Amino acid sequence: MLMDLEILDCPICYEAFTIPIFQCDNGHLACSSCCPTLSNKCPTCALPIGHNRCRGMESVLESILIPCPNAKLGCTKKVSYGKESTHEKECIFSQCSCPVEDCNYTSSYKDLYTHYRITHMKVYQLHKFICDIPSIVKMNISSDKKILIRMEYMKRILFAVQCFRDPCGVYVTVSCIAPSAPEVGQFSYRLSYTVDGHTMIYKSPDVKRVLKLNFQTPQENFMLIPNSLLRGEMLKMRICVKKLNQ
Repeated sequence: MLMDLEILDCPICYEAFTIPIFQCDNGHLACSSCCPTLSNKCPTCALPIGHNRCRGMESVLESILIPCPNAKLGCTKKVSYGKESTHEKECIFSQCSCPVEDCNYTSSYKDLYTHYRITHMKVYQLHKFICDIPSIVKMNISSDKKILIRMEYMKRILFAVQCFRDPCGVYVTVSCIAPSAPEVGQFSYRLSYTVDGHTMIYKSPDVKRVLKLNFQTPQENFMLIPNSLLRGEMLKMRICVKKLNQ
């Protein structure tokens, strides 16, 4: 039985090995991420590294299965060493964080829906909707927390509409607070914004599913409304979230 799993970590960055694994002619190992940063030069013996795969170590890595990080929460799946974080994003037992500032509550995505509805309904106006039916959202883009939580009450899922003020305009994006598990499903969304007779439309083929909201300006899947099309501090948009056939 293999007891010391540290030997399955890259000796350079100390992160868990993932396939492919490379070796120099002397057998020193490095992960695929480290090889380019080393200019493909082994730090131990200076021989070239990053071209020859270490198939033996890759076979060992594939044979090692460890319990899911959510085993105590009920997940019975075993995952390959080094792929725990990837599985955790897709595990139905993964804990999601409440999107309300200063609330540290975490739970499954369905329990999070109940928590938000019961705990925060007195402070935050509830915005319920049904997938495939367009609705209007209004957001104050001058507030510190430019976020609107919408509740899909047929599927018991929280969706977050977020705005990010930037010198060039306002970025708008939609996220689903849930793991990327098949049981949750996949969604797309459509945003439209009309001002002075001009309508902007943005269609995203995928609503990103997240365990915790990110408050950094998005790099993808967003609609950008330029400053020239903004009127005041209240942003009024039409949104439609669709559930994709699976």
